[in-house]
Amino acid sequence: MTMESTRSETVSVKSDFRKKIREIRFLTQNTFVIRFDRDNIQFSAGQHLIVGPEGHLNQREYSIYSSEKSDYLEILVKEVLDGNVSQQLKNLKPGDLLEVNGPFGSFRLESYGMFSRKYMFIATGTGISPFHSFVTSYPGIDYTILHGIRDINEAYEKDDYDPARYIPCVSKGKNSEYNGRVTSFLPDYNDEPDKLYYICGNNNMIYDVCSILRNKGVPAERIFTEVYF
Repeated sequence: MTMESTRSETVSVKSDFRKKIREIRFLTQNTFVIRFDRDNIQFSAGQHLIVGPEGHLNQREYSIYSSEKSDYLEILVKEVLDGNVSQQLKNLKPGDLLEVNGPFGSFRLESYGMFSRKYMFIATGTGISPFHSFVTSYPGIDYTILHGIRDINEAYEKDDYDPARYIPCVSKGKNSEYNGRVTSFLPDYNDEPDKLYYICGNNNMIYDVCSILRNKGVPAERIFTEVYF
């Protein structure tokens, strides 16, 4: 069956879990990765956390970006100009504290048959986060990533993926192997029996991609979705 969950910019949650920031690395001017203490948090790749600066009421849901095997946790954050969480996170420094709840969610790979299945991961922007966790947690899986971005500089840490398996779909720039949206790429993509499709990104993209896949004859039980923003 198709699985869907919805994300929002702001969630009001009281947290009792404080984690110290180890590192912040900027991938673009307004997109960055926050690395913080993992301690005893156990998660499955694809799950998300509710995160916010210490002492602030507002928090937001972020997919875990790091591997299940890492001794730290990471989230990928894009600054939202009218958002009241991402702007505050951007101003934090190593040593500052985050309030963290979770993990939550069921957007994950089933362990049974994982290494004998074929996967298509379809994302827009920072919706690639759970797929980064999938790939770094299970490097032996047979995957292809279709990543919808505006410009090639938004191909966040693409060297973490097999270059033969990562396809950036660049909607504005002209310096990519494919110039256009993921919804333009998919109609000509040949489906394979039993391939599983995991989709994470904005609601409009997910709706359009699901429609394209259904028109290609992909049954609903092979499609898994998560609305990221």
